[in-house]
Amino acid sequence: MPRGGRGGRGGGYGPKKNYKGQRRHFTDAEELKQQQERDKKQQDWRRQQGIESDEEEEEGNQATPQSRGAPGDLPPSDSDSEEDSDDEDRKAKGVEHLIDIQNPNRAGGRQLKKVTELDTGGKTQLTRREREEIEKQQAKARYQQLHMEGKTDEARADLARLAIIRKQREEAAKKREEERKAAEEAKGSKS
Repeated sequence: MPRGGRGGRGGGYGPKKNYKGQRRHFTDAEELKQQQERDKKQQDWRRQQGIESDEEEEEGNQATPQSRGAPGDLPPSDSDSEEDSDDEDRKAKGVEHLIDIQNPNRAGGRQLKKVTELDTGGKTQLTRREREEIEKQQAKARYQQLHMEGKTDEARADLARLAIIRKQREEAAKKREEERKAAEEAKGSKS
C-alpha cells in the first residue's frame, strides 16, 4: 500500500477536484459601467441625505475622488492638486490607476531626484565613527602642541627630569675633571 492513505492521489480525504476545462465567467464591460453608475447614484443620494458610509470615509481619507474614478472616466482638471498633474504626466500601467495605495515609504515620480540635485546643505554628514576619529586626531594634535610648549604635566615632568640629569652629568664631569687633574699632579710629583 502506498504511503499517505488510500489510492495514489495523496493524503486527502476525498477525490481531488480539477477545475480545468470548465467555463470561465468574465464580467461584461457594459455590466461594469452600469454597476459604477448605480454606485455613483447611491453615493450622491447619501451625500444629499448627509449619510456617509464606512467605505466612503475610508476612501475619503486615503485618496481624492478623482483617483477612485472608473477607467473610462476622465478626472476633472484641478490646478490645485499636484497628484492630478502628476497622474497626467505618467501613463498608468495595467490596473495601477484602479488601486489606491497609501504608503509613505513608496517613492512617487516627483520625489525622485538625481544626486547632483540633492541639497546637502554644503556639508556632508559624517558617521559617528568618522566623527570620533576626527575628534581623536584633533585632540592628539592639540596635546602635541601643548606638549611642545611645555604646558602639559607630562612635559613638565620630562623637563624636570632632564634638568636633574643635566645637573648629575655636570657634577660627574666636574668630578672626572678633578680626578684627572689629581692624577696628573700625582704623576708630576713622582717624577
